[in-house]
Formats: sequence, C-alpha cells, structure tokens
Amino acid sequence: MITLRRPRNEDELAGIVREAAGIVREVEGLGASLNVQGGGTRAGLGRPGNNAVTISTADLSGVTLHEPAEMVISARAGTPLRVVEETLAEKGQMLPFEPMDHRAIYGTNGEPTIGGVVAANVSGPRRVVVGACRDHLIGVRFVNGRGEIIRSGGRVMKNVTGLDLVKLQAGAHGTLGILTEVTFKVLPRPEATATMLFEGLSEADAVAAMSAALGSPFEVTGAAHLPAGMGAERARTLLRFENFPASIDYRFPALAERLQRFGTPKRIDKAESEQIWVAIRDCRLLAAPRDTALWRISMKPSHAPGLAQALREASSGARLFLDWGGGLLWLATPASGDAGASAIRAALGGKGHATLVRAPDSIRAAVPVFQPEPAPVAALSARIKASFDPAGLINPGRMHASC
Repeated sequence: MITLRRPRNEDELAGIVREAAGIVREVEGLGASLNVQGGGTRAGLGRPGNNAVTISTADLSGVTLHEPAEMVISARAGTPLRVVEETLAEKGQMLPFEPMDHRAIYGTNGEPTIGGVVAANVSGPRRVVVGACRDHLIGVRFVNGRGEIIRSGGRVMKNVTGLDLVKLQAGAHGTLGILTEVTFKVLPRPEATATMLFEGLSEADAVAAMSAALGSPFEVTGAAHLPAGMGAERARTLLRFENFPASIDYRFPALAERLQRFGTPKRIDKAESEQIWVAIRDCRLLAAPRDTALWRISMKPSHAPGLAQALREASSGARLFLDWGGGLLWLATPASGDAGASAIRAALGGKGHATLVRAPDSIRAAVPVFQPEPAPVAALSARIKASFDPAGLINPGRMHASC
C-alpha cells in the first residue's frame, strides 16, 4: 500500500524527509524510499519505482515573485505550469524554452507543475535557439535526503560560485532533492508568429534547409521536418518566425530567397502556425497509439538522415520526425522485446543520446531508460547522489538501477 503525504510548506516537507532518514538509520537494511510527484503527468518517464511513500508537492503552490521590469519569476514547485505562463502572459512575457506538455503521449490527467518542468529539464522546439530549461533557471530551493533545506542561486544570472546546484537539479528527475521553489529569467512574448513550409523534401535536403535557416541572420525560432504520411501526404519542412509582424514580413521573403534551391515555400500564419508548433512540442504526431514505445534521440543534425534510414530498416513499424533542425529525433517503435533499444543505440554508435520516454513498466525495468553512462561518469553520478541523499531515499532507481 502506498502512503501519500502532502506537505503544506517547506518545513513540513523537510520533517517528512528527516523522519524517513531516521527510520532508515535505526532499522539497518530497511529499503525506505520516497517518490516525488508534482501533477502526475509524467509518471511514465524514467524507470518504474517501488516506493512505499509518495510525496505530493501539490500544496507547495503559488507564484512568490514576479518582477516584470527585471524579467524574473519565482514560483513554488507545485505551481501548475499554466499559472506561471498566465502570470507571465499578463505582462507580455513567457518562459523562453517552451516546455512540453507530456499529457498527450501518456494520456495522463492533472496539470504539469513548474517543479516537474525543472526536474525533467523539459524544453520544446525553441530550445534550438534559446537553450533548455536549465539555461534559464537561476535559482532553486530544495530539501535534500538529510531533510536539510538548501537554497542555491538567486534572482540574477551571475551569482554562482563553486558547485552550480541550480543546473545540477535541472534534469535530475528528483533524485538529488525535492524542489520547493524555482526562479527563472524570462523573455518578452512575441507579438506574432508565422511558419515557412516546404513540401516534398527528403530528410537530407530538409536538414540542409533547416541548418541554413538556423545559421542565417533571419531569427528562425523553430525548425522541424515531418515525413510523408505524418499529417499530410507529402513531407513537410517547417521553419518558424516570431516577433513583430513587420519584422516577420521582412524576414520571411528574405529567407525564402536564400533557400530558393529547396523550392517555393508557403506561409502559414496566426493560430494555424501556433497549432503546428504545439503539436510538434508535445509530440502529438506520435502520441497514438499509446501502446507503442516512444524514444527521444539527440544527435548532430548532420547524422539525422542516416540515423532515420537505419532505424526504419531496423524496425518496419518505426515512425519518426525531426525537431531542433535535425538535432532531435522522435521515434515510435513496437513495445515488444527491448523496444528497439539495441538497434537504436548501435545505430547511434556513441554519437548521441537515446531516452526511452514511453514503454510498459516491464520494458522500462529491463532496458536502460537513459543513455548508459561511461564508467567514470556513472561513478561520478553515484558519488553526487550519495552526497545529496546518503540513504538513497528520494526517487531511488528513477534514472539508473544503481542509484
């Protein structure tokens, strides 16, 4: 039976962790563990756990600071992402890294929380030009495995000396502590958006077009390629423009002229343009059927066409599309055997990272969900985990079987 604890404040949370740590010290060999849960929308991300106690951050909620002039926002970890985005939108601002909403691929309810976004370092299509969640995270508060309240960073970008605990927490999936508050640097929200659409390009030509666009001075903020049959009969290569309408009206034809060897593009505006990028951001194109496995593979864009072909040859049921100018490949495979893990990682040849984002518990328990680390890096990861969480209480085994 799983016990659910919902601390109302940071001190209460620290007490729960100290209590659990004390029980472990007193009862030698006791395998106590704490599962951290925000909105519950990413429960299928990572290795399956076997935890006796679930700690919900739902009551640790609320925006604690928003200084529009300084372009900074702080919120407690359990604050719904929607609330943070609405607060920023009121002042014409946004989270720059465009966090993905995992509900489409998992079929989960609830709402994503800002703490969950940080824990998984969740980023979307704009990441290719502005950076990931961790690049805009400037402060955190969290409770470590000893039940100590730790604060790192602050409200300005350059205030870190020594070990950067802020960046270390982003993408740790809650294994290094339970986040209680996070602080971000934000950006102005664009007034308009438009998408440049090329049809019928091969993956090699699409990557060439996307690389040329991203390397141009015309401020492309998204670059994706959808193969034929993925929402349309012909392959679609998409480039996003954002900013003031007059700026887009100038940049669009200028880039079209530079890319004329790839054909004459179409222009998609306003709501239709926004909906395309939401679908790409949330991987809705591969969300169904949900009984397939889903992989997120990062690599050099120049490797994407060859990798895509190799993956199709390795699995007749493989479906995929490219984001980040070819640097991110989303792949759906049959959820049988190892879900294609051996073939995928062999095709990567150590030149990228493959994360198993969705699969049945039995596969996620047997297959490395995250890219296996070289032995020296794995040893360092284990030492870092032990320094934050000596008893291995918090989300044990979420990222790797050993810690």
